[in-house]
Amino acid sequence: MTEQIELIKLYSTRILALAAQMPHVGSLDNPDASAMKRSPLCGSKVTVDVTMQNGKITEFAQNVKACALGQAAASVAAQNIIGRTAEEVARARDELAAMLKSGGPPPGPPFDGFEVLAPASEYKNRHASILLSLDATAEACASIAAQNSAYSDILLTQN
Repeated sequence: MTEQIELIKLYSTRILALAAQMPHVGSLDNPDASAMKRSPLCGSKVTVDVTMQNGKITEFAQNVKACALGQAAASVAAQNIIGRTAEEVARARDELAAMLKSGGPPPGPPFDGFEVLAPASEYKNRHASILLSLDATAEACASIAAQNSAYSDILLTQN
């Protein structure tokens, strides 16, 4: 019974509200890159589409099939993702992982809304779901960077 009470506390009103009010849901018509991440443990899945210009995310959309914790994390990410660089996304992902896995502080601004998920650190089976949106976004951004680097290399060899 104590475990059930703790789980109910975990799914706070704020987490449920974040999950219900997720921005940037769906897909982009012409993304620069897309990435899908899945948690094999629980089956949660997130697919993101990203467009970048001058090293910053200009358009973002995500399709989230996850538990309320994964949805809440995707909501926090989406609220803050436009205008961010690949480095900022990767740093937020790494800080969120450290908060969940080793008791580190929550990600700093502009991703400081993740503190609401700190109680989930005790539920290791939820960590992957919580990280999916930032994982997928970081992968999509890295793909764009790799494409741009390859294109730059081609231009350099032609000159």
